[in-house]
Amino acid sequence: MLWKMEILPILNSMFRWNMKKQAKLIVHTGSMFSGKTTSLWRELYRMKVAGYKTIAFKPSVDSRHEDEKIISHDNLELDAIKIESIKEILDYAKNNEIDAIGIDEVQFFPDKPSKIVDYFVELMQNHITIVVSGLDMDYKTKPFEVVKELMPIADELIKHHAICASCGEDAWVSFRKSYNEERIEIGAQDSYEPLCRSCYNRKMKDREKNKNQISLDEI
Repeated sequence: MLWKMEILPILNSMFRWNMKKQAKLIVHTGSMFSGKTTSLWRELYRMKVAGYKTIAFKPSVDSRHEDEKIISHDNLELDAIKIESIKEILDYAKNNEIDAIGIDEVQFFPDKPSKIVDYFVELMQNHITIVVSGLDMDYKTKPFEVVKELMPIADELIKHHAICASCGEDAWVSFRKSYNEERIEIGAQDSYEPLCRSCYNRKMKDREKNKNQISLDEI
C-alpha cells in the first residue's frame, strides 16, 4: 500500500508533463440546454483528478449566477474568475502555473474573433490546454463569429444537442420567447427553449403573423 502512495505523485507528474507537451483546444458547442457547460465541468474535473492545475473563467456579462461560479443547468458548479476580456487570461497565465483553462459562454466576450484565436494559439504555445463552451448560433440562427472561428482550429469539436421542447427530436437552436430583438439577452428557461429546425421555423412564422396582426391593430 505504501508503494502506491509513493508512486501516485510520480504518475500525476508524468500525466501533467504529457499534457504540457500536448496542449490542445477542446470546443463544446450547440444550443442552450444541450449540456455544454456540464461537459466543460467534466473535462476540468477529470483533469483536476489527474493532478492537472486547472482554472475556469466566465464573461462579466453573464449575471445569471454568483460572480465566482459557473453553474450548469443540472446544477454542477465550477469556481470561476469573472473577466471582461480573453486577454486577461493571458495575463493570469503569465503569473500563475496552470495546465488547463476552462472558458464558459465564449460567445459573450467582446474581443474580436481573430484576437481570441491569437490569444488561444499563444496559450497553447505555452503548453496550456483550453476547454471552451459556447453557443454556435443566436436565436435568429446566425452563427456566433468567435465559435465559427474556433471550430477549424479545434483539436476536439463536440456538437451537443438538447431535446426539442415541442416535439422531442434533437434540438437545433435556442428559440427566444420574448420579442426583444437585441442579439444578446442573458436568460435561462424563462427566456429560451430549445427547438428542432421544423418547430423553430413554425414558431417563427407564427411570431411574424402575430407581429403583423399587432401592427394592423395599431393602424
